[in-house]
Amino acid sequence: MKNMKSTLFKTFGILLSFSMVVTLSMAVLAADPYPDKPVRLVVPYPPGGGTDITARLIATKLSESLGKHVVVDNRGGAGGIVGAEVVAKAAPDGYTLLIVAADHTIQPALRKLPYDAVKSFTPIAKLASGPHALTVQSSVPANSVKELVALAKQKPGQLIFANSGYGSSPHMSAELFKIVASIDFMIVPFKGLGPALIDLLGGQSHAMISSMLAPMPHIRSGKLRILGIAGVKRSAILPDVPTIAEAGVPGFNAGGWYGILAPAGTPAPIVDRLNNELKAIIASDEVRKLFSNQGSGADYLGLTEFVTFLEEEMTRWASVVKKANIKVE
Repeated sequence: MKNMKSTLFKTFGILLSFSMVVTLSMAVLAADPYPDKPVRLVVPYPPGGGTDITARLIATKLSESLGKHVVVDNRGGAGGIVGAEVVAKAAPDGYTLLIVAADHTIQPALRKLPYDAVKSFTPIAKLASGPHALTVQSSVPANSVKELVALAKQKPGQLIFANSGYGSSPHMSAELFKIVASIDFMIVPFKGLGPALIDLLGGQSHAMISSMLAPMPHIRSGKLRILGIAGVKRSAILPDVPTIAEAGVPGFNAGGWYGILAPAGTPAPIVDRLNNELKAIIASDEVRKLFSNQGSGADYLGLTEFVTFLEEEMTRWASVVKKANIKVE
């Protein structure tokens, strides 16, 4: 009888252990490794701009490395606010990401937002940066930054600088140029870089500070003239063009950059996975070359460094808004 009981207990113990192993295995299988479905990358601007082009490049490479499709979702409106709000309110599960540009750190100084530009998001990585370029219409009698500054001083308030929209990075770069160069000119916002560029090409506007990608074909054709690079160093694709600081406006530095954010509360393992994948993508020679062709440069920053960068940018642009006495429209 004792032997029978002992055998029954042993059999029960084996079955219980087996059951626990099966249950644990099923739990592991149920918790599929991230990602197990497509990931959405929200672009808070219409298709065709620098942010959209960068997003599509990153989405292609991230799809390959994650093994799941990364879908680009353009949600333009209100200088990037519409798309950012979509992501800020999305589930923090790693399946909705946001690509941001310099505008993300400018908007908080201009208006009350339906989210916090830093606290509503989990930073993943900074991807790239690229200086803006100062270009003028070919009929403008200025062949250098110094000559343009002199012309603005001769005709205060008469030169017109076009830009891609109120509160955009090009708009704020033009405001910063006014402050640092101690000159006055009219700044006219358009609904996008395309209309601003058309106005400049038509001669209604005289100058523009913007990303290099859109005006480059017209610079090469001679319809526009590039006077300076609005960054701390010269562009690799136009090495003979001086920076604006070199060309007569010391201390001027403005440009674009791109980074990836996720909703606040995204689990650390998912954040780390995305960060590692993006770091590897940015380090590849192919992607670095593609960025360079667009007038940008790979410029990776990890989690902590990216947060610091965002906070510093917000402080910098808030100072420009205050000095330029820019009012919210």
